[in-house]
Amino acid sequence: MEAARSDTKLAQVLYHDWEAETYDDKWSISFDERCIDYARGRLDRIVPDAPLPYGRAMELGCGTGFFLLNLMQSGVAESGSVTDLSPGMVKVALRNAEGLGLDVDGRVADAEKIPYDDDTFDLVVGHAVLHHIPDVEQALREVLRVLKPGGRFVFAGEPSTLGDFYARWMSRATWWATTNLTKFGPLQSWRRPQEELDESSRAAALEAVVDIHTFSPQDLEDLATAAGAVEVASASEELAAAMLGWPVRTFEAAVPAEKLGWGWARFAFGGWKRMTWLDDTVLQKVVPPQFFYNVLITGVKP
Repeated sequence: MEAARSDTKLAQVLYHDWEAETYDDKWSISFDERCIDYARGRLDRIVPDAPLPYGRAMELGCGTGFFLLNLMQSGVAESGSVTDLSPGMVKVALRNAEGLGLDVDGRVADAEKIPYDDDTFDLVVGHAVLHHIPDVEQALREVLRVLKPGGRFVFAGEPSTLGDFYARWMSRATWWATTNLTKFGPLQSWRRPQEELDESSRAAALEAVVDIHTFSPQDLEDLATAAGAVEVASASEELAAAMLGWPVRTFEAAVPAEKLGWGWARFAFGGWKRMTWLDDTVLQKVVPPQFFYNVLITGVKP
């Protein structure tokens, strides 16, 4: 970890290899209707008239394959490739693809030097990846290089500068309150073992090293245009949903999993859906886009 603090790419590999086998559980990732609808919703939001299906798609910084595999299940692409700097994440993503019966290959890849030929893909996607890449403009140049002429990229789930500020503060406050209150009386049964809390704290410390950028929608539009993309457009989402989601996820990480049953799951998911409705139908109309937590960006190769 000490070496990783001065080598961001080493930090990326260390953190994501460390998290690979438990990442789906940590972020409630699944490959069923819930996450299929979520992934497809991100594409439809930024490219509502996409000419589906695309032939071959690639996910940059695939993690466990959440974005591409769920998009493929919704009919967005016929075949796919998963890439990540973390060997552990590529391994899990390929395992997930095999379990779903999807036509997917994978490679360990540096986003600033993607190991595929020019004009290979019809679509490149990514979710919560650009903020990990040291040189985002160079990565977008590489994305455009491997896209076929007229091919499109879609990146979603990038943290906004203001959104990241309030999300981190809410998460820290929730962690402090939960881990301190569960030291006392009957609440002690809600306290995770100290070694597990220490492990989570170490992971959080490394996570702060690998999250190296935040963006405004205009920032990402400028980077995409500078990289050579055309038809560049951005969007943002999740304000009320983020203000609920981040404390909920932090609380889940701080208490024993067996304490949280279906009732909690219904509350968390139902609450997120209600807050998303509020964002989409009310707040999007009155709040400037830079206040929302997630930024989406799309562009086309000339």
